[in-house]
Amino acid sequence: MSLQPKKNTKDGQPTWGERDRLSVLNTDTRRLSAGAKVSGEALYSMDQRPEGMLFGRLVCVPVATAEFTLDLEPALAMDGVEGAIVLRKDKTLYNGQAVAAVAARTPELAEDAARAVKLEIKPLPWAVTAEQAMAERAPQVLGRRPNYGPRGRGDGTTGDEEETMLALEGAAYRVESEYHVPVQHHCSLETHGVVADYDGGEEATIYASTQSVFGIPGSAAREMDLSRKNVRCVVEHMGGGFGSKFSMDVAGKAACALAKETGRPVYVFNDREQEFQTSGNRSGSTQRIQAGVDEEGKLVAMHSEMEKLGGLGPGPGTRQPYIYDVAESFTREHSIHTNTDASRAMRAPGHPQVSFAMESTIDQLAYEAGIDLVEFRKLNLSDPVYHRQLDRVAREIGWADHPHKSAPGTGDGWTAEGIGFGVTIWGGGGYAGCGANVRIERDGGVISSIGVQDLGTGVRTLVAMIPAEEFGLTVEDVDARIGDSHLPQGVSSGGSVTTGSVSPVVKSAAWNARLAFAEHLAPILSCEPGNVTFADGKVFDRASPDRGLSWQDACAALPTEGLTANGEFVDDLQASGVHGAQAARVRVDLKTGQLTVLKMVAIQDSGLVLNPLTWRSQVNGAMIQALGQALLEERCMDPDLGLQINPNFGDYKIPGSLEIPELVAIIDEEDTRQAVIGVGEPPVIPGVGAIANALQNACDVRITSLPLTPDKILSAIASQS
Repeated sequence: MSLQPKKNTKDGQPTWGERDRLSVLNTDTRRLSAGAKVSGEALYSMDQRPEGMLFGRLVCVPVATAEFTLDLEPALAMDGVEGAIVLRKDKTLYNGQAVAAVAARTPELAEDAARAVKLEIKPLPWAVTAEQAMAERAPQVLGRRPNYGPRGRGDGTTGDEEETMLALEGAAYRVESEYHVPVQHHCSLETHGVVADYDGGEEATIYASTQSVFGIPGSAAREMDLSRKNVRCVVEHMGGGFGSKFSMDVAGKAACALAKETGRPVYVFNDREQEFQTSGNRSGSTQRIQAGVDEEGKLVAMHSEMEKLGGLGPGPGTRQPYIYDVAESFTREHSIHTNTDASRAMRAPGHPQVSFAMESTIDQLAYEAGIDLVEFRKLNLSDPVYHRQLDRVAREIGWADHPHKSAPGTGDGWTAEGIGFGVTIWGGGGYAGCGANVRIERDGGVISSIGVQDLGTGVRTLVAMIPAEEFGLTVEDVDARIGDSHLPQGVSSGGSVTTGSVSPVVKSAAWNARLAFAEHLAPILSCEPGNVTFADGKVFDRASPDRGLSWQDACAALPTEGLTANGEFVDDLQASGVHGAQAARVRVDLKTGQLTVLKMVAIQDSGLVLNPLTWRSQVNGAMIQALGQALLEERCMDPDLGLQINPNFGDYKIPGSLEIPELVAIIDEEDTRQAVIGVGEPPVIPGVGAIANALQNACDVRITSLPLTPDKILSAIASQS
């Protein structure tokens, strides 16, 4: 029987310790998975190949909406095809919706079988754009529900419209604009899907690309008529999710259903076209904004109307005014439904859209009032944290020497350079619900276990770093075991809650293991348990540091079973509530309209940063995603064909190495909270607005419709002459 820690009240509750005394935490630490990933050794769910596995393929309807009939017999009659199932009957609602699936011995046979399914379709009238959905006598996308309406209860409004309009009339400076944000895709490199490892018995293992390891077993069990406790989900590594991978999805359900039918493991993953059409997206929006300030530049009123383009869904809701202090405001918010796949959560759902419009409005008002862009923001942000963060990014981006602080530049005839700013906000705190355990083996091995998945953010490394700090070891000395529903409960990764939820529980388990180990070693070291010290791979009496044991010798004193301790959520180890500011410097080619982002700077307060290296990686990645949304990304729907015309990485553009500028990610060290906070969402929010503002700052061109492409810029420049 393993040693269990006794309740130790002398040491109180676990704490992270003072930052300057930490040796592993708060130190740049390379990801434990780095070597395996760059060498190709890492196994993603898409790489799993159980013995006897069949390859599945979805059969999708290639029109926006249709009635249809299916005949699976031609596919089932093919040699090597082992199964076929119906996924949907009668009618589809968006292009690419799956209606059947087949399973065969090879990927090529599965492809042929999918084509062999007899699919007769009768296209129905569609509305794939907002204009079509709002046209007179437009087809009702959701049946009896209107294409246009408020989300949820109420009339979709907030604030007093009459008071807001009166305040606008009295404003010293006033602006009015309409902003358009197109649909952006998640673009996860590993597409949605699962490998359902099942042989017809009572148990199954699901290899999924998912943000919710513990959300998969129940769904899979229902598809396979198994008990949930007999279904295991494993996620060794995964290729991104960004908010889109919380459920089984149709590919996963098809794999499970085919495995049940055939009694063999089945692989079903989307191809890239299916991924674009059926795995969700960041909703688009149209926003009409009127805003005004007084003589001093204080925001006195803002009137906004927002239409969210969430496809079959409503789209996430984040309302204006965003972050900035406005005396009087009114917001009207509605959704426009179209025959396109429903939007899903995508890194900071709903926030980049409203931030783009808000930050653009802020700059336009600052120019009208003739006030420095940074000072104008500080004037309308009551929280002093934003003031220091704006000052910090302004210094880093070179604002002091920039000539266009309160009025846009015009360029030198060939090129123009400009700077733009934006601010952000988020929660990022954790919550109870996780479990974790830390085990010390007699041979010196340390195993840190929690079932949570690692989306690529570095969770696996944190799970090892925390016990390593506790025991005075290196990260490589700890075996981090994650991504398995047979391990202690982990959270779903969304809303930047993973770090705040997981870290306190792992810390508690490591803390409890250390206390139990200290109690066991105290008689050997002839000291009190509180004096047993773990540092630099050794264990010793704090009062007599030269008297001690190596880590290996200390572990050899454990019983055969070793020592295992469980953790519990300690609320004080995490916190919530972050601020951030960003700045972008751009160059515009006035002859071609090419916009080049030269540098982006981001600062975030994140409490105690456990691994600054992966923290900066998260912030850099967020800035790159914002860059893509600002300059390149747009789902293009053909209203006449009812199809997306760019469902591939050849036509849907994302940033590559040539587009990525100098990136500077700064930890706000003035945030001295001794608690961890997630960082995934907030740094993706302000970059789009900062880049658009930098464009206007460079050459007085305000583009209100994303992306900021050369044709739009050239047209705006031409209209100035």
